[in-house]
Amino acid sequence: MTNTRPHPAVRRAGRGKATPAPMAPLLSRETGESLIDQIVRSVAMRIDDKLLRSGARMPSIRQFATTHGVSCFTVVASYDKLVAQGYLESRRGAGFFVRERSPLNGHGRLNADAGVALAETGAAAHQKLDVVWLVRNMFRQSPLQAAPGSGVLPAEWLDGPAVANALRAVSRQNPSVLLNYGAPQGFLPLRQQLQLKLAELEIDAPPENIVTTVGVTQALDLVAREFTRPGDTVFVDDPAWFLMFGSFAAMGLNVVGIPRLPDGPDIDRLAQLAAVHKPRLFIINSVLHNPTSSSLSAAKAFQVLRLAEEHGFTIVEDDIYCDLHPGGAVQAATRLAALDQLRRVIYLSGFSKSLSANLRVGFIATSAEWARRLADRKMLATLTTSEIGERVVYKILSEGLYRKHADRIRARLDEVRVRTIRQVERLGMRVEVAPPAGMFLWVDTGRDTNALTERAMAEGLLLAPGSLFSPHQLPSTMMRLNVAAMQDAAPWRFLERELGERHAQMQVLKSVL
Repeated sequence: MTNTRPHPAVRRAGRGKATPAPMAPLLSRETGESLIDQIVRSVAMRIDDKLLRSGARMPSIRQFATTHGVSCFTVVASYDKLVAQGYLESRRGAGFFVRERSPLNGHGRLNADAGVALAETGAAAHQKLDVVWLVRNMFRQSPLQAAPGSGVLPAEWLDGPAVANALRAVSRQNPSVLLNYGAPQGFLPLRQQLQLKLAELEIDAPPENIVTTVGVTQALDLVAREFTRPGDTVFVDDPAWFLMFGSFAAMGLNVVGIPRLPDGPDIDRLAQLAAVHKPRLFIINSVLHNPTSSSLSAAKAFQVLRLAEEHGFTIVEDDIYCDLHPGGAVQAATRLAALDQLRRVIYLSGFSKSLSANLRVGFIATSAEWARRLADRKMLATLTTSEIGERVVYKILSEGLYRKHADRIRARLDEVRVRTIRQVERLGMRVEVAPPAGMFLWVDTGRDTNALTERAMAEGLLLAPGSLFSPHQLPSTMMRLNVAAMQDAAPWRFLERELGERHAQMQVLKSVL
């Protein structure tokens, strides 16, 4: 593996005369992909993501070859392919430059970034950090050095062998299982197993009250489409999971943020805004809130239910991080669905965060009447969900493997969380809430995290700036860190360089004052 740090001569383009654009491809001779193809893919990706600006001069052939440990022939062949694909242009005697690209990509479709740039007067020269940007970069195919801004556990933390064994067992069943549609409400044995799981949380939900979904993302979409109409208001935590902001806005809904405090929503603001907006839904994380990993207190839970009754809104409780919380006698966890017993609360959860994101198995627990309505809505959208994935999850749950797996994940998170908090504070960042469980830290960096995120992405690091977690998406000094993804040295080197010097200066200033 070659050194991925940019060459010292590399500077940002656009400050005076043209200078080489930043480059940080990850090159490997062990992937089976040629070095030329790796370079072409990496440079093209950075141009598509606007990390290399139109008109920026590329490093010279010799400089690129020296920096990345490849031959000049390899660089020449790579640059030639990029010219042929329309990414670069060659200027005689001057070198290679990023080409001005058409808003239409190579397939004749409007490029999403280009569409945003065309719509925003005067903003074309700057990459727009928004929800789509973060999701796109989370799912990019090329390898990142590290993704401390991601929302999932590293693959090596999950139980791949258990999933593989369950898949093999399902494949040996009657072939019709693999070839036919599933049941509209979901695989019945799985829903029966979920009834037992919910009973442990003191939520009474027989199988007819449960509908399986393609993860919590589809569950939220189904609920919003069934219970709201364009122009309705939906309340969310602020900060909160960013993906639903864009989804709800696309439905024509008015998204209003309720300030989130360490023990739950700001009740005074919730009461004031409910009286003004008369919301249809309030989507809330009761346990291990994303992005702070805080949990709802019992007192706040009762107040939220009282306001829901008073103002007539339905609570949608997103409990996707349920199994990362120890619960029981170890730590108290108050769930609105347990207090309300699914009368005014719709409960959502799933297994993408703790078992496998690729299985995409989630579920909704609600009243029997609403479950039937949501199952009908689900059929209109996707017919049925995949029974193969549901059978795999059922097998893992029913054989007792999942409980032990969840115990291991919690223990491992407890170990790295303490270490990560200590390191974060050493760099001068402040942890907003020191959570006793969960995978996230919500930290104050003391500087604009949008700018920090752009610089990180240029080095192959994915951060999650605080602006994306608010419906307003205003600049923020906050940032979400995934403690499981902070065990790599690369993000720490980057943060040390970006924040360490500033922190040292502040400490000197404090000592003088």
